[in-house]
Amino acid sequence: MSTTNTRNGDRFILGMLSIGHLTNDWVAGTLWLLAPAIAASLGLGPTEVGLILAINGLGAGLMYIPAGMLADRLGRPGLLMLISFWWVAIGYFTATVASGFWGITLLLAVGVMGDAFWHPVATGVLMKRFPERRAQVLGIHAMGGSIGADVLGPLSSGFLLGLFSWQTTLQWLIIPAIIMGIIFIFYSKRLDQFAIRRKTSFTLSSLTRQWNTREGLRLVFLMIFYNMALYAMLSMTPLKLQNDYGVSPFVSGVIFACILLGGTVFQPITGKISDRIGRRLVILNLLIGATIFAFIAAFSSDFVYFVISLTIAIAMLTAVRPAILATAVEHTGGAESTTLGIVFTILDGVGALGAFLAGIAGETTLSYSFLMGAVLALIATILVSALPRTNTI
Repeated sequence: MSTTNTRNGDRFILGMLSIGHLTNDWVAGTLWLLAPAIAASLGLGPTEVGLILAINGLGAGLMYIPAGMLADRLGRPGLLMLISFWWVAIGYFTATVASGFWGITLLLAVGVMGDAFWHPVATGVLMKRFPERRAQVLGIHAMGGSIGADVLGPLSSGFLLGLFSWQTTLQWLIIPAIIMGIIFIFYSKRLDQFAIRRKTSFTLSSLTRQWNTREGLRLVFLMIFYNMALYAMLSMTPLKLQNDYGVSPFVSGVIFACILLGGTVFQPITGKISDRIGRRLVILNLLIGATIFAFIAAFSSDFVYFVISLTIAIAMLTAVRPAILATAVEHTGGAESTTLGIVFTILDGVGALGAFLAGIAGETTLSYSFLMGAVLALIATILVSALPRTNTI
């Protein structure tokens, strides 16, 4: 294959996967605002909001490892990514016609499984295709998802919730996934052709043994507490903006999108820096900063100080994600899709419990939810600082 063809293939894969990630995560990202609307329509409170989001994360966690193993063994990533769009569209649509808290919540989890199915497949392709720029390309791919989940999702759902019920809002929001599902019918085979197929001797049991070491367990708990901190703060932000500061769903969606935008644009940059100077230093510094500003947000009663400090804290937590993902892949050294399936399960499956715990803490006052997020970020920082400098991180 010529250099020109290789570069064209690189651009094609990175572009298509980033746009696909944007589309799938767009729907999933609307739940930050839809969850409070669903709870309000049923006469429920912060605990149920946190429970919706926690079960959503657990549902995703159930799908990551099977998707990663299937991608490593089947070698048809284009086909698998095509399936994910239709899974998202059908899954979320069924939730809009369900009734009762548990029926809605469980079907939303089915919908997010389709989005979860995308992640280890797509990121595994990128890890194989760009071995020297892992964190950077993960950052670009993550930026696509963040634009969908953290910008377009809150803005579009906040706007539509001002006009329609949450059911009609979600039905409108699955249209982009349907469009991409149609587009990928024509491009899935081309993605299969460009993807690097490499047989792996890794099994799930051998990967589990690699994680069941002192270094591996430290990384596992780092990922758990890191994402619990992020989920704790994100899950209660729209609720706090609307309940404590009296802003409308649309305005809270705008503010929420702006809060997440900083970390979104910095993900490729922090990923590239960690490729050059090492993962540990980047992760440690970003987590220290996030912890400090999370504590400031928790104790801020003023609207402006709360939004500014929370924006900085969440930006740092979002920006550090590509470096953490690349660290995990380098810890195992192979079976990229399966490894990332395990990592996403830890991050979103277990880490999503932070939303439920934050909801319980917020029953007294929502400030306690953000204080919990700050404490969880502090624990993650301590875990990183405890890792020796000679560690792979």
